[in-house]
Amino acid sequence: MTLLDRRLHAYRPDLAEAGLQGKVEALRFVDGKPARVAVPVIGLRAKPDLALGIDTELLLGEDVTVFDRADGWCWVKATSDGYVGYVPESALVDDDQAPTHIVTVQRTFLYREPELRKPYNAILSMGSRVRIVGEAETRGNHYAMLEDGTAIFAKHVEPIGAGSRRDYVDIAIRFLETPYLWGGRSGLGIDCSGLVQLSMLMAGRSAPRDTDMQAAGLGEPIDRAELRRGDLVFWKGHVAAMEDPETIVHANGHTMTVARENFEAAIKRIGWLYEQPTGYRRPVI
Repeated sequence: MTLLDRRLHAYRPDLAEAGLQGKVEALRFVDGKPARVAVPVIGLRAKPDLALGIDTELLLGEDVTVFDRADGWCWVKATSDGYVGYVPESALVDDDQAPTHIVTVQRTFLYREPELRKPYNAILSMGSRVRIVGEAETRGNHYAMLEDGTAIFAKHVEPIGAGSRRDYVDIAIRFLETPYLWGGRSGLGIDCSGLVQLSMLMAGRSAPRDTDMQAAGLGEPIDRAELRRGDLVFWKGHVAAMEDPETIVHANGHTMTVARENFEAAIKRIGWLYEQPTGYRRPVI
């Protein structure tokens, strides 16, 4: 049987997603059941073990398909990018009420009530999805209201889909100084490919999750001499976005932040460890 990428295909010796029947060996094949992320951000792991590092993260309101529940863990596949892994069962909820709005700022607060002087329940990242059912105004400030009575500053959310075809580089720049986090995909901490993916998501475009996936199939290959704003530069295990022909924006382990860097200086700095760039791609608009 064909060996498939475990990051994008849900299969184990005992269980696999139904679409893989005839492609992999497993005792059972299942369609899975829908669920939704119910916490601000949760790590997705290759195995059900909190001692392991995360592969990626899921944000509040994102949809998943659940293939198995056992010992407090769920084995899932993310709807947005097809990533497969394990999350704590407590992070998910069975909910048929789809989110209506998406958070558009790097971080925002979910208040217990529509009043900025009152305590907040959670910090939400850009890309989080919520169901808005009403509005409220307190002391001249406008809030979007959720079903449970919690509130978000109204200017920090917009209807899902409203941000299509924005400049994804403009969005990436808003993450400057955000801490670097391996596997991170939120305004609380983010890695290089997560920055590209989340920024493109907010611009109404899709992107694979990991650097090798992006290097293999995101957009079209170009030559170095063609580089312009929005193009991507790849090293082994790393990706950066061109802000302009001389400047890159990337989440990196050198500054441990999202940072701007001169492109030529970055090539020299990175070269001693990761050699020269492996390729250049232009995301298709």
